[in-house]
Amino acid sequence: MSQYPHILASLTEREAVADALYRATIGFDSNDVSMFNSAFLADATFETSGNVVNGRDSIRTQLLDRVGPMDTTHIISNVRVDIKDGASTASLTAKAIAQHCPPDKGGEPDSLYLMTGAMYFIDLVKNEGDGLWKAKKWVMKLIWRQGDRVAMHSSA
Repeated sequence: MSQYPHILASLTEREAVADALYRATIGFDSNDVSMFNSAFLADATFETSGNVVNGRDSIRTQLLDRVGPMDTTHIISNVRVDIKDGASTASLTAKAIAQHCPPDKGGEPDSLYLMTGAMYFIDLVKNEGDGLWKAKKWVMKLIWRQGDRVAMHSSA
């Protein structure tokens, strides 16, 4: 069970669209499967560097299962939401800086790390079942990286 609420009261429709992005990154940073799942449709796709992952379950096993246990912080900014009044589809763009350290090593000053800067391009749909906006297609364009990619595969 999630330690964070999935549904927040009093969000405007534009804020509710952006909340799908925030739920996904909270899921990554806290390794919260329930929160992560709440941000994606079952048939969602996630694309980065030409690699496409199909389906929420595959996105979870290929991304969250790898990143979730790590010490991570995803900082989101420059969120722009495009939605028409009354629509059940929307899109957003955002910038992200993400720090990744091996599990339980983030507090160590000399820890192995990988920091990335990226643009997110996300198409979303309002889910009729729970009323939450969810990612249908998520494209991550990596802009820069610093540190060692080994951090993504290390438990040391």
